This record gives sequence, structure tokens and C-alpha cells, in this order.
Amino acid sequence: MSETEFVFLYSTFPDEVSAKRVAEALVKAKLAACVNITAPMTSIYEWQGKLETGSEIAAFIKTRRTLIDQAIAAARPLHPYTVPCFLTLPIDGGSADYLAWARAQTAPR
Repeated sequence: MSETEFVFLYSTFPDEVSAKRVAEALVKAKLAACVNITAPMTSIYEWQGKLETGSEIAAFIKTRRTLIDQAIAAARPLHPYTVPCFLTLPIDGGSADYLAWARAQTAPR
């Protein structure tokens, strides 16, 4: 298998409840091997012409590169934001045993 087979799909959420809802749906659907949900962070951004500051939760969704579109399609209707952040971050490699586990978790049923 390719060393770049896996990626992080990065997303942000307004709260832990919505992040967990998306994470659980993706893991149950085998579209993610694992999702890491971070502690609250402060985000500063412009929205509709106004500078905003707010607390957000980040989620690092570990998935196969080939599942990105399916994972986004499954997450989007569950995401509370009008314009949710979905960014693909490369994973250049990792331990063979972990990648084998992740591969098994995201294998088609």
C-alpha cells in the first residue's frame, strides 16, 4: 500500500457534542478509522463582513485518501455550520501496525 494512503480530514465545530456526532457517524460508517477531538481553542475569522472571535473544537479525522469525498458527504448534513471547514492534510507515513489497523477499520464491509 502507498505511504500516502491515509490523510487527516480536519474540521472545526462549535461544540464537543456536534464534533462527537460527526465522529461517531464516520467511524460507524467505516469512513474514518479514528477521530481525535481537541480541547476548545479560540478562532478569529471574518464572517459576513464582521470580525468574529469564538471558541471551537477541532477534529482530526483519520481516513483513507480515497474516502475523502464520501466522508465529507456524510459529515456535511450533520455539521452545524453553514460553511463547514473540511481540509485534507497529508499523512506521509506511520507505524506499519497502526496503518494496518486503520486500513482494517476503513475496509469496505
